[in-house]
Amino acid sequence: MTAYQIFWPLLAHVALVYGIYALLGTRRAKMVRAGKIEQSEYRENRDEPAESLVVKNCLANQFELPVLFYACCVLLYVTEADNLVSVCLAWTFVILRYAHAVIHVTSNDLRYRSPIFAAGYLVLAAMWGWLAIWMAVG
Repeated sequence: MTAYQIFWPLLAHVALVYGIYALLGTRRAKMVRAGKIEQSEYRENRDEPAESLVVKNCLANQFELPVLFYACCVLLYVTEADNLVSVCLAWTFVILRYAHAVIHVTSNDLRYRSPIFAAGYLVLAAMWGWLAIWMAVG
């Protein structure tokens, strides 16, 4: 594998996080303009309208499981286990995170969101498993 392939999926996830931040700002501004909430209420972390709360929760979710993804990507690179298997797993994880985020900020239907989250969880577990096997064999 080339030197930095494992970092492209990581950067794609960073782009997702920035996109969610932009969406959160847009939805909050819309709520303020519509008079549904005062701007100062965001500063004081009061009850947030559902339209922006789902985005806020989606954003928080990007700093939970994906933290393990970032650590795994760096370790895969450091141990030179960043080969086709690990890069494909990383891209699969990121694609699932995008799908999860889209569902989270639109319908927020758990019938679809939960299985996609579970799939990402399992893909990330496979990445860690690949790293462990690589280190044990290498």
